[in-house]
Amino acid sequence: MAATPSHLISTSISIILLIFSSLMEFLVLASANPTSPALLLHSLPAMVLPLYLSTPNSSSRTSSNPRRLLQRSESLNRPNARMRLYDDLLRNGYYTTRLWIGTPPQRFALIVDTGSTVTYVPCASCEMCGRHQDPKFDPEESSTYKAVKCNIDCTCDSDKVNCIYERQYAEMSTSSGVLGEDLVSFGNQSELAPQRAVFGCENLETGDLYSQHADGIMGLGRGDLSVVDQLVDKGVISDSFSLCYGGMDIGGGSMVLGGFTTPSDMVFIHSNPVRSPYYNLDLKEIHIAGKRLSLNPSVFDGKHGTVLDSGTTYAYLPEAAFLAFKDGIMKELSSLKQIRGPDPNYNDICFSTDESEVSHPSDTFPTVDMVFGSGKKLTLSPENYLFRHSKVRGAYCLGFFQNGKDPTTLLGGIVVRNTLVTYDRENSKIGFWKTNCSELWERLHQSVSPPAMPPASGDKNSTPGVTPTLAPTGAPPYVLPGSYVEICC
Repeated sequence: MAATPSHLISTSISIILLIFSSLMEFLVLASANPTSPALLLHSLPAMVLPLYLSTPNSSSRTSSNPRRLLQRSESLNRPNARMRLYDDLLRNGYYTTRLWIGTPPQRFALIVDTGSTVTYVPCASCEMCGRHQDPKFDPEESSTYKAVKCNIDCTCDSDKVNCIYERQYAEMSTSSGVLGEDLVSFGNQSELAPQRAVFGCENLETGDLYSQHADGIMGLGRGDLSVVDQLVDKGVISDSFSLCYGGMDIGGGSMVLGGFTTPSDMVFIHSNPVRSPYYNLDLKEIHIAGKRLSLNPSVFDGKHGTVLDSGTTYAYLPEAAFLAFKDGIMKELSSLKQIRGPDPNYNDICFSTDESEVSHPSDTFPTVDMVFGSGKKLTLSPENYLFRHSKVRGAYCLGFFQNGKDPTTLLGGIVVRNTLVTYDRENSKIGFWKTNCSELWERLHQSVSPPAMPPASGDKNSTPGVTPTLAPTGAPPYVLPGSYVEICC
């Protein structure tokens, strides 16, 4: 078990080691790229973004970063960026936000993903990238762009000239390209001014990343290349962010990067940053209609444990847990007719209800409680474990699946619809608060007076300082179960 911050600070030897480590890393980074703030550690305000495993180098930092342990600060004194979330979890398979990169700013729709550590967009030179929502990023059109040159803290290209990144995801799609640094803007509703940050400029993408409508991914996981880590390391936001996904048939939502005053009745659950590279929870029990499933708590602690991942659409349980969950739900719904799912390639578990109940699934389906090690629980309404059948009116299907032979428990976005989720990384805890996430954005929007966006010119992907509109989506109404969780770099 890793030492706690208090142990680190109270031990004189640890302090000496921390100071020496910090000094050495600073000297190395400064010598490699003296003008690059994106590789320096820890900055401080908060941002709200509306929702529209690596090799051992700088992109694989764990949350036990010694400097971070010594930099406790008052998060509420820092600004935040308020950005709308777009798209719909089940129609599109993800939520996106908007980021503007470069000078003049070029706009991108990026999937909000807590399971990824890199933010990337297709590069103008990429011939192996799909057709996405916005034009590709053109470094030559940005007066503030700089390539990240090869140094000891990154993976270098074959010519030892530039830093590169490579990522592979659980659903087997891949992304690779070069690392660049530029000015990143968060939109007109953000209190946070544009910041320089390192991001990936894609030269190759495969699988779902190639075919998806969204331009790329905004990585919110733990790691040097994570947007959150870079902003925290620069001191512009506190070490926290929040997501709030809209409910069934609504979509959208909000995201906050940095700290803000959380509701007094928000339920916080410990998240051990040493347990796995992902945001994990100590899940112990699942109850259906008040009845506890007969499961050994250790079933939720296999491999990476219980992981909360915004880039995954559904929830995935280890085999024993899934079978118990399925049986428990079916017992409660024995009076309903079971029907085939919307896609014949999948054995979805679906139920037909009276059409008059189509708008009120809570009248028919039971509540589900997830109980954690602290004894605190997260109550799931039907919209948190069901998705609407796209071909049969009044029918719903289970949004929980078996995670193959992988013992990891993966909780995707469906579990936290209409739930404000605060990732308080500074205090190693995750908070949950049930709310109407679509209305939350309006309340956040009314409470901030944002700075102006940087001016845009007539560039092909430049966008004037206006609030983005909802993106059109050509995705089918049913998205196959997928997962944007990094498994390799």
